[in-house]
Amino acid sequence: MAKLPEASPVSETITRRFFRLLLAVVYLVAGILHIRSPGGFLAITPDWVPFPEQVIFLTGVAEIAGAIGLLIPPKLIPHIRYAAGIGLALYAFCVYPANINHAVNNIAIGGETASWAYHGPRLLFQPVFIWWALIAGNVINWPFRAKSSAP
Repeated sequence: MAKLPEASPVSETITRRFFRLLLAVVYLVAGILHIRSPGGFLAITPDWVPFPEQVIFLTGVAEIAGAIGLLIPPKLIPHIRYAAGIGLALYAFCVYPANINHAVNNIAIGGETASWAYHGPRLLFQPVFIWWALIAGNVINWPFRAKSSAP
Protein backbone atom coordinates (compact mmCIF):
# COMPACT_ATOMS: atom_id res chain seq x y z
CA MET A 1 0.00 0.00 0.00
CA ALA A 2 1.32 3.43 -0.93
CA LYS A 3 2.37 5.63 1.93
CA LEU A 4 0.59 8.97 2.18
CA PRO A 5 2.87 11.99 2.07
CA GLU A 6 2.93 14.29 5.05
CA ALA A 7 3.56 17.98 5.17
CA SER A 8 6.78 18.89 6.89
CA PRO A 9 6.47 18.10 10.58
CA VAL A 10 4.85 20.93 12.47
CA SER A 11 4.24 20.95 16.17
CA GLU A 12 0.65 21.91 16.76
CA THR A 13 0.58 25.27 18.47
CA ILE A 14 -2.35 26.36 20.60
CA THR A 15 -3.43 28.69 17.78
CA ARG A 16 -3.23 25.97 15.14
CA ARG A 17 -5.13 23.55 17.37
CA PHE A 18 -7.82 26.19 18.05
CA PHE A 19 -8.37 26.79 14.32
CA ARG A 20 -8.41 23.04 13.56
CA LEU A 21 -11.04 22.52 16.27
CA LEU A 22 -13.00 25.57 15.08
CA LEU A 23 -13.07 24.22 11.52
CA ALA A 24 -14.24 20.84 12.82
CA VAL A 25 -17.09 22.53 14.71
CA VAL A 26 -18.05 24.60 11.64
CA TYR A 27 -18.22 21.50 9.45
CA LEU A 28 -19.99 19.43 12.10
CA VAL A 29 -22.73 22.06 12.48
CA ALA A 30 -22.98 22.53 8.70
CA GLY A 31 -23.23 18.77 8.19
CA ILE A 32 -26.02 18.45 10.72
CA LEU A 33 -27.85 21.37 9.05
CA HIS A 34 -27.50 19.73 5.63
CA ILE A 35 -29.17 16.61 6.97
CA ARG A 36 -31.79 18.14 9.28
CA SER A 37 -32.76 21.23 7.25
CA PRO A 38 -31.88 20.67 3.59
CA GLY A 39 -34.36 23.21 2.14
CA GLY A 40 -32.00 26.16 1.92
CA PHE A 41 -29.24 24.01 0.46
CA LEU A 42 -31.62 22.51 -2.10
CA ALA A 43 -32.70 26.01 -3.12
CA ILE A 44 -29.16 27.04 -4.06
CA THR A 45 -28.16 23.74 -5.68
CA PRO A 46 -27.64 24.29 -9.43
CA ASP A 47 -30.16 22.60 -11.74
CA TRP A 48 -27.45 20.47 -13.36
CA VAL A 49 -26.75 18.58 -10.10
CA PRO A 50 -28.40 15.14 -10.36
CA PHE A 51 -30.41 13.76 -7.43
CA PRO A 52 -30.12 16.98 -5.40
CA GLU A 53 -31.80 15.60 -2.24
CA GLN A 54 -29.35 12.71 -2.07
CA VAL A 55 -26.42 14.97 -2.90
CA ILE A 56 -27.34 17.39 -0.10
CA PHE A 57 -27.69 14.49 2.35
CA LEU A 58 -24.32 13.06 1.30
CA THR A 59 -22.64 16.44 1.57
CA GLY A 60 -23.88 16.57 5.16
CA VAL A 61 -22.43 13.14 5.80
CA ALA A 62 -19.14 14.22 4.19
CA GLU A 63 -18.94 17.33 6.37
CA ILE A 64 -19.58 15.31 9.53
CA ALA A 65 -17.03 12.67 8.52
CA GLY A 66 -14.44 15.35 7.75
CA ALA A 67 -15.08 17.09 11.07
CA ILE A 68 -14.65 13.82 12.96
CA GLY A 69 -11.48 13.09 10.96
CA LEU A 70 -9.98 16.40 12.08
CA LEU A 71 -10.68 15.48 15.72
CA ILE A 72 -9.12 11.99 15.73
CA PRO A 73 -5.51 12.00 16.95
CA PRO A 74 -3.07 10.84 14.25
CA LYS A 75 -1.53 8.39 16.72
CA LEU A 76 -4.90 6.64 16.96
CA ILE A 77 -5.51 6.45 13.20
CA PRO A 78 -2.48 7.48 11.13
CA HIS A 79 -3.16 9.89 8.25
CA ILE A 80 -6.80 10.46 9.26
CA ARG A 81 -6.37 14.22 9.61
CA TYR A 82 -4.49 14.32 6.32
CA ALA A 83 -7.35 12.50 4.56
CA ALA A 84 -9.96 14.68 6.32
CA GLY A 85 -8.12 17.83 5.25
CA ILE A 86 -8.01 16.74 1.61
CA GLY A 87 -11.65 15.62 1.74
CA LEU A 88 -12.89 18.88 3.24
CA ALA A 89 -10.83 20.94 0.79
CA LEU A 90 -12.29 19.00 -2.14
CA TYR A 91 -15.76 19.37 -0.63
CA ALA A 92 -15.35 23.16 -0.33
CA PHE A 93 -14.18 23.28 -3.94
CA CYS A 94 -17.10 21.18 -5.19
CA VAL A 95 -19.84 23.20 -3.45
CA TYR A 96 -18.52 26.50 -4.81
CA PRO A 97 -20.95 26.38 -7.77
CA ALA A 98 -23.88 26.35 -5.31
CA ASN A 99 -22.53 29.49 -3.64
CA ILE A 100 -22.07 31.15 -7.03
CA ASN A 101 -25.60 30.10 -8.04
CA HIS A 102 -26.97 31.56 -4.80
CA ALA A 103 -25.24 34.89 -5.43
CA VAL A 104 -25.70 35.30 -9.18
CA ASN A 105 -29.36 34.25 -9.19
CA ASN A 106 -30.18 36.04 -5.91
CA ILE A 107 -31.97 32.95 -4.61
CA ALA A 108 -34.21 33.52 -1.60
CA ILE A 109 -33.83 31.23 1.39
CA GLY A 110 -36.66 31.32 3.87
CA GLY A 111 -38.30 34.08 1.82
CA GLU A 112 -35.28 36.40 2.18
CA THR A 113 -32.60 37.25 -0.33
CA ALA A 114 -29.09 38.19 0.71
CA SER A 115 -27.26 41.27 -0.50
CA TRP A 116 -23.81 41.40 -2.02
CA ALA A 117 -22.59 42.47 1.42
CA TYR A 118 -23.10 38.77 2.25
CA HIS A 119 -22.39 37.14 -1.13
CA GLY A 120 -19.18 39.04 -1.92
CA PRO A 121 -17.28 38.08 1.24
CA ARG A 122 -18.80 34.57 1.15
CA LEU A 123 -17.51 33.95 -2.37
CA LEU A 124 -14.12 35.47 -1.58
CA PHE A 125 -13.82 33.35 1.58
CA GLN A 126 -14.33 30.00 -0.20
CA PRO A 127 -10.63 29.67 -1.17
CA VAL A 128 -9.79 30.39 2.48
CA PHE A 129 -11.98 27.44 3.52
CA ILE A 130 -10.07 25.24 1.07
CA TRP A 131 -6.71 26.45 2.43
CA TRP A 132 -7.95 26.15 6.03
CA ALA A 133 -8.92 22.50 5.50
CA LEU A 134 -5.49 21.75 4.03
CA ILE A 135 -3.73 23.48 6.94
CA ALA A 136 -5.98 21.75 9.52
CA GLY A 137 -5.22 18.37 7.95
CA ASN A 138 -1.48 19.14 7.93
CA VAL A 139 -1.51 18.65 4.16
CA ILE A 140 0.26 21.96 3.62
CA ASN A 141 2.03 24.44 5.87
CA TRP A 142 1.98 27.42 3.52
CA PRO A 143 2.60 30.20 4.35
CA PHE A 144 3.96 28.95 7.65
CA ARG A 145 7.46 27.59 7.74
CA ALA A 146 9.17 25.35 10.22
CA LYS A 147 11.63 27.37 12.24
CA SER A 148 15.15 26.90 11.09
CA SER A 149 17.82 26.03 13.62
CA ALA A 150 20.41 27.86 11.51
CA PRO A 151 21.70 31.18 12.93
